Order: sequence, then structure tokens, then C-alpha cells
Amino acid sequence: MTRVFAYCRVSTADQTIENQVMEIQAAGFAIDERRIVSETISGSVPAMERKGFRKLVERLEWDDVLVVTKLDRLGRNAMDVRATIEQLAELQVRVHCLALGGVDLTSAAGKMTMSVIASVAEFERDLLVERTQAGLARAKAQGKKLGRPGALNQEQRDAVRLRRSQGASLSTLAKEFGVSRSAIQRSAS
Repeated sequence: MTRVFAYCRVSTADQTIENQVMEIQAAGFAIDERRIVSETISGSVPAMERKGFRKLVERLEWDDVLVVTKLDRLGRNAMDVRATIEQLAELQVRVHCLALGGVDLTSAAGKMTMSVIASVAEFERDLLVERTQAGLARAKAQGKKLGRPGALNQEQRDAVRLRRSQGASLSTLAKEFGVSRSAIQRSAS
């Protein structure tokens, strides 16, 4: 017999799952209170690393249904959401997402939907990389110095070189200037 579970997640303690539960019930899912799993945790934490979600997965059996209101309840990262849904599909658990029209994400149509979502996420990542590289190239062309500022200014670097030529150790200079040994080593070269 098919059992239906709901997974409701909020990010902060001052939020409530009530709206998610009402939305699931309004969609026609009559879920026993014992099968509503909720937790308060950031969506950036992968689903399988969440205590409540892991316990839920341990309870799920073949032909069960897991309902979420939105994909972001499972995670913010499209790759993590996809991996989670694939793991559930291996267990023969169907995953319904109300925001996507209640489609079973483990069905053929659901897999296609997930592929499109993953492609869009990859496209967005690629655009971000392109914009970042273009911005760095523009800044470099304008003569801006890229990267983190040095730990020591020019006067301090000159003093380090002089002291090193006089035999001062890296550790001594690091303590004296309040920086790491590697910063002293970079300044002395």
C-alpha cells in the first residue's frame, strides 16, 4: 500500500511549516500527521546531510510518495536536488513537487524537468564565470592591481630584505612585523 509523506523545511526558528502543510493538503494529499517530517535547517545543507531528512529516507519504502511544496525545500543547489531525487528513485520512491504542477520527479516527465533545471543551473554558473572573467580582464586592462593586498607595505618589505641580508630569521621577522613566516619569505625574495 502506498504511503504518502511530506517533507517541510524552514531555514530559521522564527519560520513555520504551516503554510507548506496547508498547501500540500489543498493539493489533495491527505497525509497522516506522523508522516509529516519537518526540520529547521538551511537549504544550503545537502539533503542527505540533514538529520531529519536522513531519518525520513530510512522510513521510506518501495512505492511510497514524498511530497514537497517547492524544489528548494530539498536544496538550493540543483545538482544536490537532482542527486537526492535520483537516490529516492533508486528506492522506488516517487517525489512530487507542487510548484512544478505536482509532477512525479522520478517519472519520465519529471526526469526531463530535472534535466532542464540542471541545464539552466549549469548555464547560470557558466554565465557567472564569464562575467567574473570579463570583469577581471577589464580591471587588469585599466591597470588595477588584482588580488589581495600584500601583508606588508613597500617600506616594510625593504626593511625585511635588509634584516634578512643581515641574518635575521623568518620567525623573528614574522613576530616583529606581526605577519606569517610565508609573508616574510615572499617579501624577502
